[in-house]
Amino acid sequence: MERLTSGVPVPSHLRGAVMALGNFDGFHAGHQAVAACAVARARAEDRPVIFATFDPHPMEMFRPDTPPFRLTTLDQRQTLFAAAGADAMMVFAFTAQLAALEPADFVRMLTQDMGVAAVVTGEDFTFGRGRGGTVDTLRAMGVDAQAVAPVRDGEGNIISSSRIREALKAGDCATATWLLTRPFAIAGMVQHGDKLGRTIGFPTANIDMGAYLRPAYGIYAVRGVLPGGRVLDGAANLGVRPMFDPPKLLLEPHFFDFAESLYDQVIQVQLIRYLHAERKYDGLDALMAGIARDCDDARQILAGTPRLA
Repeated sequence: MERLTSGVPVPSHLRGAVMALGNFDGFHAGHQAVAACAVARARAEDRPVIFATFDPHPMEMFRPDTPPFRLTTLDQRQTLFAAAGADAMMVFAFTAQLAALEPADFVRMLTQDMGVAAVVTGEDFTFGRGRGGTVDTLRAMGVDAQAVAPVRDGEGNIISSSRIREALKAGDCATATWLLTRPFAIAGMVQHGDKLGRTIGFPTANIDMGAYLRPAYGIYAVRGVLPGGRVLDGAANLGVRPMFDPPKLLLEPHFFDFAESLYDQVIQVQLIRYLHAERKYDGLDALMAGIARDCDDARQILAGTPRLA
C-alpha cells in the first residue's frame, strides 16, 4: 500500500479515488465502519480507495500541553488501513497553514489537487478554519459526500477513541480490546537498558512510550509481535519502576522461554490483561519472587486468551 503526503502530487492511478476521511487514530470499530463503506463503494465503482489521516493530531497543535494520548503510530495505521482494503494512505500534514484554510480551499485541495471523486466520513467530521466545514459543506460545494452514522455498543453508547483512552487509563484492557476490535498495542524500538532483569533471570525488552497514551501503570499480561509476525507471550511492567532511582517511564516486557536479542528491532507489545499496580518490594529477593508470581499469572491468562491480530 502506498503512503501519500498532502502537498505532493497524487499519482495518476490514484486519482478519481473514494476517500475515507477522518483522523482514525485508534482505527476502532466506528472508524472501521467508515472505511468499510468507502471500500465497498470504491469496489462497486471500480475506483481506488484512499484512507486519510492527519499528522500530527490537530490536538497536538491546538493544545500542545495535552498529555500524550495517541493510540497508534502512522506505521500502525498504515498496516491497519492496508488490512482493511485501502490502496493508499493520505497523510495530511497538519500545520498552521492547513488549519487556517477556508473550507472552500480545503475542498478544492481534495477535488482539484488530489482528484478525489467521492468522500466517506463520519457524521461529526469537521474541517477548515474554525472547524467551519461539515459534510453538508462538502455537498454544498459539489462533493459526492457520504456520512456514516456512529457505531454504538449494545447499550446504545457511541464507540469512540475517548472511551478507549478512558478504559486503558483504568486498566480495562478487555473493554479497550472490544472497542478497538484488537488489543491495544505499543510499537517501539527495543533499546538498551540497565540489564538488571537479565541478571535476575527476567530479561526485558525496553521500549520508550513516545507519544502513546499512558495506560494505567502496573503489570500486564502481554503478547509481543516481532518483525515477521512471530508472537510471544509475556508479562510487562509499564510505568516508572518504583524499585529504581531515578524513575524512568518505560514499557518493559519479559517474554517467556525466549533468549534471542531484540535490540534495535521494532516490536509491538499488546496489552492483554492488567494484573496489578506497580509495587515497591522489600529487597531484590522479594522483587524476584513477585516477578515470578506475575509471570505465572500471565501464563495462565494468556493460555486461555485467543490471539487477535
